[in-house]
Amino acid sequence: MKKTFITLFLSIACLILNAQYQTDTSFTNAEFFINPVFSGDYPDPSLLVDGNDYYVVHSSFEYYPGLTIWHSKDLINWTPVTSALTKYVGSVWAPDLVKYNNKYYIYFPANNTNYVVVSDSIGGPWSDPIDLKVGNIDPGHLVDKEGNRYLYFSSGGYVPLSEDGLSVVGELNHTYDGWPIPRDWTIECFCLEGPKLFKRGDYYYLTVAEGGTAGPATGHMVISARSKSPLGPWVNSPYNPIIRAKDNSDKWLSVGHGTVFKDAIGEWWMIFHGYENGHYNIGRQTLLTPIEWTNNGWYKIPENIKIDEPIIKLAGIDTHEVFSLDDNFKCKTLKPNWKFFGEYDTSRFHFVDNSIVINATGNSVAECSPLLCMPSNHSYSAQVELDIEGDAIGGLVLFYSHKIYSGILADNKNILANLRGWQFPTEKNVINNHVYLRLKNINNTVDMYYSIDGENWIKIENSLEVSSYHHNVLSDFLSLRIGLVSMGDGKVRFKNFKYAPIK
Repeated sequence: MKKTFITLFLSIACLILNAQYQTDTSFTNAEFFINPVFSGDYPDPSLLVDGNDYYVVHSSFEYYPGLTIWHSKDLINWTPVTSALTKYVGSVWAPDLVKYNNKYYIYFPANNTNYVVVSDSIGGPWSDPIDLKVGNIDPGHLVDKEGNRYLYFSSGGYVPLSEDGLSVVGELNHTYDGWPIPRDWTIECFCLEGPKLFKRGDYYYLTVAEGGTAGPATGHMVISARSKSPLGPWVNSPYNPIIRAKDNSDKWLSVGHGTVFKDAIGEWWMIFHGYENGHYNIGRQTLLTPIEWTNNGWYKIPENIKIDEPIIKLAGIDTHEVFSLDDNFKCKTLKPNWKFFGEYDTSRFHFVDNSIVINATGNSVAECSPLLCMPSNHSYSAQVELDIEGDAIGGLVLFYSHKIYSGILADNKNILANLRGWQFPTEKNVINNHVYLRLKNINNTVDMYYSIDGENWIKIENSLEVSSYHHNVLSDFLSLRIGLVSMGDGKVRFKNFKYAPIK
């Protein structure tokens, strides 16, 4: 009877918290949280514990400014601090955020090499990227008890770093072969990646991902190994895989790329990512679970923890940090939620009179480097007010990459539909250089609207279905984002961007 009551209580709590999450990413009035802790495309999380503060950075790929750093006091509610990378160096994959000798470092791969940016303060300014001139991907930083610094890579090898951490001072040495995956398991590839390292007691612990970061739902997984030397040899955990989706019916699929850490009060956690079943186009979302230590010094996820059910949150912390995508553009700087796709050119835009003016460029949505933000709900509406100058075309789109995008646009007279790159006038001679545009996405079915006055909305005849806009179809590890488009010849002024979840 007691077990039945607890199960019922957790189920009710789950429903309540899920409803709350659709309108507010905070769970401060509950003793539990529901994954994800980052709803949206936030893959490859690297977490730094800095006193009583927590900081996270994720892969930023082609979204610039990149390497956005987020802050939390409770591991659940997060707000952006700054973006550490403004200079374009290519697609940025799994980074590692660390602190050493009162300096902050982010190591990351891009353009077939590895870089580091450094700062005296987590809020910046951050240095320009420094090329370490070493290949491989997914650098993981480690300092041994003598103060020697190393970078581990997805190859299972490491290189020694200089004392200041800004250069490589030795050859790549191979030290780890990974955990052998049974041949009858359904995976994408062996794909050893994402090494994260820490020391506890007499052992150094190496946490990696295997199985492929996408592909079959059961492929990606978290693997643990340990050694009494930071350079190996490494012994695999008897509890491997630490976490893995069991089958295609799980809520969270392709779960992996874990960072294990001890919080400010001594409890242990793992932050990692996964795809949400039925919503692959949101991207890999950031998840959190407690871990426990066995008597023989291995970590594992407690038997009573299910990552798709309520989990008791960090004790003794009660914060309320809410971050909104709404933007009236009153600030004279770009909010951290906005990212240009590709090179970040500060001369292309400016702020004036509560608006952002973006110079038009390119002859298509693919060529114009739209300004993007990441929606955090399955269903939502997004709208914006536009003024069209010259022969520019402005728009509000759902953008995956230069390969595919769809949405509603306007020139100085006409409303245009764009369906997977097929663009045409759908409402002719209905505006005069000024329009409001709206997207309404209900579980991947998208209706599009325009308005002359911002109050009376007209639905165009064209709608979208966007559930297939994701990596398993299109590659590139990206996600479906809301985009502001300024293309052609002229300028587009955007005002009053509004985002609202739909229950």
